[in-house]
Amino acid sequence: MIDKKEVICYIILLVVVLLAASHLNVVVSGSMEPVFYRGDIVVVEKANFLGISEFDPNDVQVGDIVVYDAVWYNNPVIHRVINITEINGTTMYMIKGDNNDRPDPYYVTPNQIRDRVLTFGDSPIVIPKIGYVTIILKGL
Repeated sequence: MIDKKEVICYIILLVVVLLAASHLNVVVSGSMEPVFYRGDIVVVEKANFLGISEFDPNDVQVGDIVVYDAVWYNNPVIHRVINITEINGTTMYMIKGDNNDRPDPYYVTPNQIRDRVLTFGDSPIVIPKIGYVTIILKGL
């Protein structure tokens, strides 16, 4: 016979795991080395999580590492904000991978920014290598 308390505990555990998993992002390239590497997982806060704004993309600062929807790439990109400018009254972010020679090819608007990588002190919160499972399963 199944105990109601046990079922409730499993449901709570499942909800916590799903909430935590939605705040993890797998790194799929080496563009941010040596800060983090392909296969690492970074912990993020979300611009819109079930209708809740954990941060405002308009408040992103130079030095922040963000996840954004790039117009030049099919998957979200995790790179660092290197400059902020205003063009025709719109805030625009210049973004670049730390290991890349050049900035990303297009400016990014606040609407394109989905997540911001959480930091502890000056370092991003990273779980090393565990993301390789996802990379292999997705064929990235």
